[in-house]
Amino acid sequence: MLKKAILLAGLGAVLVAGNVKLDLNAKYGANNFHTKGAQKFASLVSQYTDGSVKITVHPGSSLVKGNPLKAVKDGTAPMTDMFIPFTSGGGKVFGISALPFIASSYEDAYKLYQISKPAYDMVAKKWNQKMLYAVTWPPSGIYTNKAIASTKDFSDVKARTYDKNSANFVKMAGGNAVALPWGEVYSALQTGMVNGVVTSSASGKDGKLWEVLKNFTKIGYAYPLQAVTINLDYWNSLDKNQQNAVLKAAKEIEKIQWKASKQEDAIALKMLSDNGMVVNEPSAQLKKELDAIGKKLLATYLKGANSSIKKIFDEYK
Repeated sequence: MLKKAILLAGLGAVLVAGNVKLDLNAKYGANNFHTKGAQKFASLVSQYTDGSVKITVHPGSSLVKGNPLKAVKDGTAPMTDMFIPFTSGGGKVFGISALPFIASSYEDAYKLYQISKPAYDMVAKKWNQKMLYAVTWPPSGIYTNKAIASTKDFSDVKARTYDKNSANFVKMAGGNAVALPWGEVYSALQTGMVNGVVTSSASGKDGKLWEVLKNFTKIGYAYPLQAVTINLDYWNSLDKNQQNAVLKAAKEIEKIQWKASKQEDAIALKMLSDNGMVVNEPSAQLKKELDAIGKKLLATYLKGANSSIKKIFDEYK
């Protein structure tokens, strides 16, 4: 018991008479649906462990400013959520959910996630942690001032992108990609440093992008994942009943949150429209051109991929 207490104390968790208290770093603000999901998860864990495991959620990246994988590996935070495609150290595996135009629906995205799950688990284990659950963002679209009817309209677009895939996509479509932290996007739009953003309806709603841009085109770029992990040393210190209870809560919240993502998309699209933003479906011409770009990007991605990653896409197809 003393050894376990020392271990958990080193991770920022507290063990008293079998009761565990720990902190979960949430990347986004308290009103973001992923953060709300983490709060519900913490509540379920408390319920299913009869209060023996209590999780405190800290919104707004208040516990982790740097790499979340490293923070959990080192025990800076016992638990965190993370935007998988943007997480350094995840390699090609963490880029799977952000590959453009692979998934065309929530059902497709969930299927791809299930097939990819063992690969995600292996990466997490390499970083001394266990993935508990993952939830998709609403599909990414593109925010611009002028309407996008074909790739010709990308010629004067300077878009903030969130990873290498989205940057390559914008470049191949004829635009310019700019890497920026999310916290700098609004001011960059105000100053004209960028005039477009590749992100979800939910992020556009949270960022009030209607104040600085006029159009949102629902290109269904990708369904990128947000995941919650736990430090393996902490996980292994839980007794079997506590572990089973945490897994039960994780499975339940994952199901709830995938539905919540769909609902969030509908709510966000309505809010964008209600605030004067024009929400556009992609034209047939644009879809055709973007699908061709997606195929090229997938081929490039698979060139340097190992057989286990290639197998994921063979099974998915």
